[in-house]
Amino acid sequence: MPNILICDDDATTREMLSGVLKANDYTVTTVNDGQAALKALKKHKFDLLLLDVWMPRMSGLDLLNRLQKEPQIPKIVIMTSDQTPETLLGALRGRVYQFIAKPVEAQMLLELVRDALAAVPECPAIEVLSAQPHWVELLVPCDRSVVSRVQSFLVRLESDLPAELRESVGFAFRELLNNAVEWGGRLDPNLKVRISFIRTKRMLMYRIDDPGPGFRMEELAHAAVNNPEDDPLAHTKAREAKGLRPGGLGIMMTQQMIDELVYNEARNEVVLVKYL
Repeated sequence: MPNILICDDDATTREMLSGVLKANDYTVTTVNDGQAALKALKKHKFDLLLLDVWMPRMSGLDLLNRLQKEPQIPKIVIMTSDQTPETLLGALRGRVYQFIAKPVEAQMLLELVRDALAAVPECPAIEVLSAQPHWVELLVPCDRSVVSRVQSFLVRLESDLPAELRESVGFAFRELLNNAVEWGGRLDPNLKVRISFIRTKRMLMYRIDDPGPGFRMEELAHAAVNNPEDDPLAHTKAREAKGLRPGGLGIMMTQQMIDELVYNEARNEVVLVKYL
């Protein structure tokens, strides 16, 4: 039975989270600050730590810093109402698995806990190369599980932008990152995709650099972007013939949602731009 540690200085939040998790057959321990959490982690093995950020005596960020030197730590989910880039970037450096906004909804909590516990524990961590609000750079393993994690983090850096814009850019980024992880990295978690997020007053820019040899656009018969005008479903036949999962619309839809999509010569690096 998974063992979960909840660290939050608000008694009402601890009681709610504990009740939801215990009702779903999880073993739960609760503490009210980072120092108490550190002591509990030294005494017992936990599978997951639900961690608040701002607490007395030792904050969640301070606890993350203390845990950096530990060879093995539980998966960590940050719970916070503080969506500032500085807090999010500080948490990401601390080997955080995922973020969840407070107040926490019970169903969202359960889905996140299940995903975190089901994730492959030996998958390499996300490496933070730059953690400035205007320039974030990450190295992520070629594993499908990281795609939603990275997107959920980066979308919080766009929280001041209209929801429709965030949604369109998020879709485009997710599709390109999925392609980089699946086709460029062949789902090998030992290989890395380099991601840059750059924000200026007038634009958002993502750059994705995958470890693969690249591709030729005209050879992608399984992608809808190459469908003949008289056969809009040609890519579905090509995918069936190759035994590929349904899809193939990503590049075409991405081109429609953002302002510029630019590849290098080998097509193993791509830049997408959305003007603000």
